[in-house]
Amino acid sequence: MDVTVEVVGEERHEVSVGSEGTYADLLAAVDLSPHEVSVLVDGRPVPEDQRVETDHVKVLRLIKGGSASSPDGSESR
Repeated sequence: MDVTVEVVGEERHEVSVGSEGTYADLLAAVDLSPHEVSVLVDGRPVPEDQRVETDHVKVLRLIKGGSASSPDGSESR
């Protein structure tokens, strides 16, 4: 099955998965970890170990780069 993986606010990928492919397999194909994203189907999160049954998913990053330091370079708490 060919699946469009849309990373919200970023890029789209076309990924092929077998009949037993899971959402974790889709994430691995686009170099994302289940620990940093949620996979959404029809706006609802799905477990990463669930078998893929749709041709379009959205991936929402839960962790985005950033810095905990202040403009002067010191760490903020």
